[in-house]
Amino acid sequence: MTSAQIEFYRRLARGLALQFGPNCEVVVHDLETDDIDYSIVAIENGHVSGRHLGDGPSHVVLEAMHDAPDKLEDRPPYLTKTSDGKLLKSSTIFIRNDAGWPCGILAINFDITLMSAFAGTLGSLIGTGNSSEPEPIAKNIGDLLDDLFRECEQVVGKPAALMTKEERVRAIGYLDERGAFLISKSSQKACEFFGISKYSFYSYLDEAKSGSGRDDDR
Repeated sequence: MTSAQIEFYRRLARGLALQFGPNCEVVVHDLETDDIDYSIVAIENGHVSGRHLGDGPSHVVLEAMHDAPDKLEDRPPYLTKTSDGKLLKSSTIFIRNDAGWPCGILAINFDITLMSAFAGTLGSLIGTGNSSEPEPIAKNIGDLLDDLFRECEQVVGKPAALMTKEERVRAIGYLDERGAFLISKSSQKACEFFGISKYSFYSYLDEAKSGSGRDDDR
């Protein structure tokens, strides 16, 4: 993002936060930053998710940086959840440059925890409910990686320590698709998580990308 864009969206974030109050967090991520670990260039009401200026990306940001730019679309309101249990109504809007390519993200996260509790009480009385599963919002890069590691175990269906070679390839492929390896030192942490060497990690990653997935165990 250009300095002019960052300044404009910083002012916009401030205005939205003032308009909708302290339960409305507004975050601006720079997708063109040199260091993805510090993608947040503006944030208002960061107490909602526990994040601060200079913190790293969310799941949505990682996926945006990993996916083909021409396939990215704004996300209408969806549910997210913070590490301390707050339920948020979130929206993701891609900021684009003059050529139409995504260069940043404007994210709005509205804390609906109390409203949801009231809705749950009413729902029990009138027989309605909400089955949507909220997505996690991590406070920092470490938490985000931990979330992704837990997700890959759920996808495979077993802990990393019990995975076969084929399952590790699948898990590493999933992490790659989720943009986990855009985070600095993530490959080293993945090696520790799966209990494999750096050579094996890159071999599995290449295999996952090629879609070859053989059955031989390690």
